[in-house]
Amino acid sequence: MHGEFKVPGGKLVVVDLEAADGVITDFRLSGDFFLEPDEALQAINDAMRGVETTMDARALAAHIQRSLPADAVLVGFSADSIATATRRALHQATGWSDYEWELVHPGPLPPLIHLALDQVLTEEVGAGRRKPTLRIWEWNEPAVVIGSFQSVKNEVDPEAAERHGFRVVRRISGGGAMLMAADSIVTYSLYAPGELVQGMTFADSYAFLDEWAVLALQSIGVEASYQPLNDIASPSGKIGGAAQKRLGNGGVLHHVTMAYDMDGDLMTQVLRIGREKLSDKGTKSAAKRVDPLRSQTGLSRGEIIERMIGTFGELHGLTPGEITPEEYARAEQLVAEKFGTDEWLYRVP
Repeated sequence: MHGEFKVPGGKLVVVDLEAADGVITDFRLSGDFFLEPDEALQAINDAMRGVETTMDARALAAHIQRSLPADAVLVGFSADSIATATRRALHQATGWSDYEWELVHPGPLPPLIHLALDQVLTEEVGAGRRKPTLRIWEWNEPAVVIGSFQSVKNEVDPEAAERHGFRVVRRISGGGAMLMAADSIVTYSLYAPGELVQGMTFADSYAFLDEWAVLALQSIGVEASYQPLNDIASPSGKIGGAAQKRLGNGGVLHHVTMAYDMDGDLMTQVLRIGREKLSDKGTKSAAKRVDPLRSQTGLSRGEIIERMIGTFGELHGLTPGEITPEEYARAEQLVAEKFGTDEWLYRVP
């Protein structure tokens, strides 16, 4: 059995194994990584023989870590990435190519519908009723979207938001506040089965799910890279940020918002971006911290979106799809019962 895992920003990890009666009987690790000392490779191979095939990713990674010599150095990979490749070899984890990906890119929608659709489509993919999906967002109203655990009063200046016409709404994923207006941002959501990120740490899964987007930006001349935990950045500043939500039924939501034509002064008026937030970014200015795509590329927002869709399709395959009437109806219901209520918005006052 054969499994591979390309570490985002790192090296390829390859596992070939044999198993019988519920245990691994032979194990061979290879790849273009760096590993010292040489004996560490054999130590890993030896340690994996006799391991139960049902061992979960976290336990596998811990077992591999314990097998390493005290002076071992792993460059471009980790025990977690070996565990992921192992589970893929055992067909307990999946890769992009194991799925038929669908694109949905409807016209402009209200902010609350967007937030509700994130929950609905994640539930549908988790339940197996929808294929894994890439959704591109279009807006018809400005909004401030805050993270699930953020305080409204700590993140937003309500008077400035009202003055500039921004409604404050709360999403289901964690992370920070986003100032979102029509034509000023590029936002996408991925709805995936949990098996796609099985065995990865949260940090690894962020980079893994956005590697295609970084490659798309690089293809149009942006010096983009992934900055842990959840930022896409250039040498001049932050381009965008990612957030995730994993549901109990196995569905994974991963969405990203990138600045296209950001008004830095407006952002600092509406959002309360404190000094502590900026302290690890090497800047005292929130406006200078952001590096919008328009100024970097000279391309229209639509051209950038088309390049991103094209890159995803080239790498993973992509067929056009639609949001069903039933999914829209469920989203409307969630707006009425959850996302549009003060109880949800002020769950963290």
